[in-house]
Amino acid sequence: MPITASRALVRQAERWFVRHGVPQMIAGYDFDRHILPRMLPFLAVVVVADLAWVILQAATGTARWVLLAIVVAAGLAGWSALTRFGRRLPHFSRRMMITILVAYAVVPVVVPPLALWLHDGQLKITVTSIAAFALLFTGSWLATSYGVVPLLRRAIRHAVDDMRNSVRLQGRALPLLLFVTLFFFFTGELWQAMNRLPWYRLGLVLSLFTAVTILAAAGRLRDEIGRVEQDLSAERLSSSCKRTPLASLPIEEVAPDGPLQPVPLNARQVGNLLLMLATRQLVQALVVGVGLFSFFLVLGLIVVQPETAEQWIGEPPTMLAGGLPVPLALVGNATLLAGFGSMYFAVTSMSDVEHRRQFFAPILDEVERTLAVRAVYLSVREIVLPTQPVPLQPAEAAIGPVVDAGR
Repeated sequence: MPITASRALVRQAERWFVRHGVPQMIAGYDFDRHILPRMLPFLAVVVVADLAWVILQAATGTARWVLLAIVVAAGLAGWSALTRFGRRLPHFSRRMMITILVAYAVVPVVVPPLALWLHDGQLKITVTSIAAFALLFTGSWLATSYGVVPLLRRAIRHAVDDMRNSVRLQGRALPLLLFVTLFFFFTGELWQAMNRLPWYRLGLVLSLFTAVTILAAAGRLRDEIGRVEQDLSAERLSSSCKRTPLASLPIEEVAPDGPLQPVPLNARQVGNLLLMLATRQLVQALVVGVGLFSFFLVLGLIVVQPETAEQWIGEPPTMLAGGLPVPLALVGNATLLAGFGSMYFAVTSMSDVEHRRQFFAPILDEVERTLAVRAVYLSVREIVLPTQPVPLQPAEAAIGPVVDAGR
């Protein structure tokens, strides 16, 4: 195949996947080669923060602040160095990987007890510190594995854009949602329930709405993967690779025999795409939910007098803290109906033809582009690294039929 490519181009394409929150699309994505190097800066910050806490506990006077400044400066310098180091994606040997993990695990076992011993003369192992280090490590591993930070960054950027276009978005979404939810707002039983419902239970209800949205997105994603992978023509690949490191490649030489054959996705890659899709969908639903909440709050303040609220509830309504003349039930009603309306909007935008074209299609375009860029990346990688085939995961046996069904 007469095409010029290099390892540097493959690396640039892999960094593009990382920046767009889909690192699982990288072939052979593993812990020691990709995840641990990117985790190092965060792990170093955790260790530095623990050392700073020890200094604050043990030192006194001016020495405390001098030592603390030294530790913070060293931590910032280490963060910068490790970040640059991680971008090079060094391949850690098994011994080096074990050394890093053991060093991180030793810190919560040794440092806090040493601080307690220096402070009050008692040597005690703090279970809380060990649990905190373990949770931070697990959270960092999951966030790095599935590109949570880039996804949140992109979701916030999309949320800002949605807010700028809020009038258009709310104007299209609110009329239907108000038709579905407005009747419930004037139900006395709902006001009674919201007047007594604790906030944590309301949070659980909103979590259920979020789970339904994610399940709907998961079902839709499996259908869309098979549909998208039917069309890996040169025209689609060329369009998808624009503004990516692969844009300069001659696509007709990458795919000289017609459309590329899709490589089946494993369970983790499907999960990464689902996370990207669900994040974007939930952010858009959140913008719509803010509009619904504001509408019901203003409507309640205008229409529902305190006497009416008391009649519906059966007792004087509980007011918000701070002396604000706003019934707690009103805020609960607005929150519940906004959550329900947001879920209804998200699910409807995936199924209804008109709503799908307006709201879901732009989100789905990101998934389609990611799969097309992945197809080109894998083809180029096979040329540059012919001795390093894409490793198959055991989970691919379960995902393969779903993907192959659309061929």
